[in-house]
Amino acid sequence: MQPFRRRAGSFVALALAALVTVSCGRSDQGGTSGGTAPAAAGKSATELLPADLKKKGVLRVATAVGYPPMEMYKPGTTELTGVDPDLARAVANRLGLRLELTNAAFDGLIPGLKSGRFDLVMSSMTDSPERRKAVDFVDYFRTGGVIMTKKGNPEGIKTLEDLCGKAVVLAKGSSNLAIGQEQNTRCGKKMRISQSEDAPTGLLQIDSGRAVATIVDYPVAAMFVKEKGTYEALPEQYGTAPWGIAVGKDRSGLRDAVQRALQDLIDDGGYRKVLDSYGVGGSAVPKATVNDGT
Repeated sequence: MQPFRRRAGSFVALALAALVTVSCGRSDQGGTSGGTAPAAAGKSATELLPADLKKKGVLRVATAVGYPPMEMYKPGTTELTGVDPDLARAVANRLGLRLELTNAAFDGLIPGLKSGRFDLVMSSMTDSPERRKAVDFVDYFRTGGVIMTKKGNPEGIKTLEDLCGKAVVLAKGSSNLAIGQEQNTRCGKKMRISQSEDAPTGLLQIDSGRAVATIVDYPVAAMFVKEKGTYEALPEQYGTAPWGIAVGKDRSGLRDAVQRALQDLIDDGGYRKVLDSYGVGGSAVPKATVNDGT
């Protein structure tokens, strides 16, 4: 995945157009780092919630629309939906707060968080060391690239090694291109790699028979499989990294409350229900951790 964005180049905008409607990327002030259990064990999410938020009764969450099925608008409306908006609603409910969800430019999300405009950011944001200098992360999703083929997988591809000697199309400048190129260095018979501008045009090469496979970010692959019905996505993910809910480094109380709320949702099945409803259950995490990226 790319170092500072959850997606590659113009990939997502064109994916949206095609359906008409990734950074691989997270510290706190003396708190947990990579912990596997919610902070302040024994306290509920609402008990951990800072007093100022309890008084306001509102949780302000920002996201950046344009990466379905993670963040998007319901067709023909300005209503935010997707994995992140739905999880944000569930977390706010666990905290006993009313959700105020805002769409903002991706590059303005962390500045907005640091300035106090938002309480949280939920926008397919990779938990990276560079970002952890500015914010803390409650990690909630782990994802990478998956191999996509025509439905039925006529070439019988199972792993990256099976791409050796075959025609493969990969998006320019993407983390998935790097995955394919790295594998090609280990191939006895080299892949014939062509580069597309984005995932949709790459899939057109599969449609026409010019390529037999591509590698696409798992959530987006799941969307194409569901919406188009003509492709297959293999289960194994490559180049995986955690995505996190971003919290200001001076808001350790809120961070801990969100971690507890998310863990509660994992434990009672509400979390997995949201992911499964969008076909991305393969990126579910077993524990809500803090700053668990590498």
